[in-house]
Amino acid sequence: MRLLDACARKPVDATPVWLMRQAGRYLPEYRAIREKMSFVEMCRRPDVAAEVTLQPLRRFELDAAIVFADILLPLEPMGIGFHFSKDDGPVIERPIRRARDLEGVHSIDAASDLQYVMDTIKLVRHELDATIPLIGFSGAPFTLASYIVEGGHSRNYAHVKKMMYEDPVTFGRLMSVISEVVVDYLKAQIAAGAQVVQLFDSWVGWLGPFDYELLVLPHVRYVIDHVKGLGAPVIYFGNGASAMLDLVGKAGADVYGVDWRIELDRAWDQLGDVAVQGNLDPITLLGPPKAIEERVADVVRRAGGRPGHIFNLGHGLIPQVPPDNVKYLVDAVHRLSAAPI
Repeated sequence: MRLLDACARKPVDATPVWLMRQAGRYLPEYRAIREKMSFVEMCRRPDVAAEVTLQPLRRFELDAAIVFADILLPLEPMGIGFHFSKDDGPVIERPIRRARDLEGVHSIDAASDLQYVMDTIKLVRHELDATIPLIGFSGAPFTLASYIVEGGHSRNYAHVKKMMYEDPVTFGRLMSVISEVVVDYLKAQIAAGAQVVQLFDSWVGWLGPFDYELLVLPHVRYVIDHVKGLGAPVIYFGNGASAMLDLVGKAGADVYGVDWRIELDRAWDQLGDVAVQGNLDPITLLGPPKAIEERVADVVRRAGGRPGHIFNLGHGLIPQVPPDNVKYLVDAVHRLSAAPI
C-alpha cells in the first residue's frame, strides 16, 4: 500500500494522495444524503457513514479512505452536551470555564460508547479494496478543549487562553481527561480496523510557542506515546503551526501534516527524519487546471523524491470545490510524482 509505505518512509512508485474532508459537502451524492437527515444522524448510522466514507473512492484514485465522523463525537459520552446549529456549526451546550464546570465530565469506553464509529470502520474495511488503507482520527487535546471552553468556534480563543493563564490547574485537568479519551478512542478505532490514525490539532496555530511547549505539547506526546506501537502509524497535523515546527516535531508522531503557510522542503528540514504530509492550499482547487498543475508540481518538486511524502491539502476541502478539480489534482499528483520505468 502506497500510503503505509510512505508512512514508513519506504520508496513508492508514485506519491500517495488523500484529502482532508474528502468525504463531504463538495460531492452531490453526499448532499443528496444530507438533505434527508442531520449531520449527526449521518455519523451515528454506520451504513450511512460507511457509504459517505466510500463515495470519494468511487470517483477518484485516492490512496486512502478516512472514516466519516466528527471530532466532537466523544464529547457526549464524556458528559458534555453539544449540537449543530442550522449552518452545521457546533454548539457546546455547557461550556467549561471554571473548576466546578468539570464536575460530571469523565473518561469513556470508546468501543461501547462510540460503537457506531467502530461499526462504520468495520463496514468500510469489509467494502474497501484491500490495497486502500483506512484512516481513523480524533481531535487533539487542545483542539477539543478549545471547542469545550469556547462553546463552539471562536475568532480569538480568548476563553480557553484565559483559562490557561488564570487557572492552569483546571486547564491541565481538562486536558488530561481529554487526553485519556483520545487515547481510548484511537485505540478502539485501531482495534476495529483503522490502519492509520490522524490527530487533528486544528486550532493549535492560535498558540504561541511558549504556551504550546508548556501546556499542550506534553498532552500531545502522551496521546501519541500511548497509541504508537499498535500497528497503525500516527499522523499529527498542527494547523497554523508552521512557525513552531521545531516544537511540533517533538510530538513523537510517525508523520507530520504541514499546512500551506510554509514551503514543504523548508518544513521537512525543520521536522527532520520523519514522513511529511501536505501541503497544497485547499483554495487552489477553485482555480483552473493550469493553476492546480503548477502548484502540485511545486509541492512534488519540494518533496524532492525523498521517501516519506504523502500529498494532501494544507487543510480540508471546502464545499465549493468542483469534483472535476479534485480528480485533476489526484491524477496530477500520481502523474508528476511517478517513478521512471
